Amino acid sequence: MGAPVAATAALANTRIGRKIAIGVLLFVALVGGMLLTPLIAIPFAVAGEQVTQEVETRAAPVANGEWGYPLAGGYTKGRGFGYNPVIGCSYCSTNHKGYDMAQGCGSTIYAAGPGRVITAGSLSGWGNTVRIDHGGGLVTLYGHMDWGSLRVGVGDDITAGTPIGAEGNTGRSFGCHLHYEVFQHGTSIDPQPFMATLGLPLK
Repeated sequence: MGAPVAATAALANTRIGRKIAIGVLLFVALVGGMLLTPLIAIPFAVAGEQVTQEVETRAAPVANGEWGYPLAGGYTKGRGFGYNPVIGCSYCSTNHKGYDMAQGCGSTIYAAGPGRVITAGSLSGWGNTVRIDHGGGLVTLYGHMDWGSLRVGVGDDITAGTPIGAEGNTGRSFGCHLHYEVFQHGTSIDPQPFMATLGLPLK
């Protein structure tokens, strides 16, 4: 037993011996890494799958028949319809014609109902805007969307739940949000009772 140990110790003190030892260590590390990679990757893969499932769960807004909410999941209510001055915003109208809702900059905005896109782009104080004609004199408007986020164009026929753009802060806006407005024969009507009659009450 003494001779092999002495020979190994003598070899380790030479340049060739050190190279062999380093090679063996690298080989052992490589084999160990290959064996451990699946064990390390599994938790990340499971976590990634959970995140994907959460995104997919949130990706579809609640619908009732042919109509649904313009945002998927929970949201923060801003100004409602009617007299609503904004403290610190001189250019914000006091007579608010829509319903403001927010999830955060970049959140996806969806068509609330089926119809044809009649506006897709800059529109007066609403900034980057989509308007959808639902027929019978009914039009919905989605204002203040982020520049470059629109996913629809004029003339597109869409259904409720179609992604149309992303929440932004364009036009006469005071922070990222969706300005959701409903017109009946060219006149703005309160979105809250309108959506409630569709079985989709707003906050």
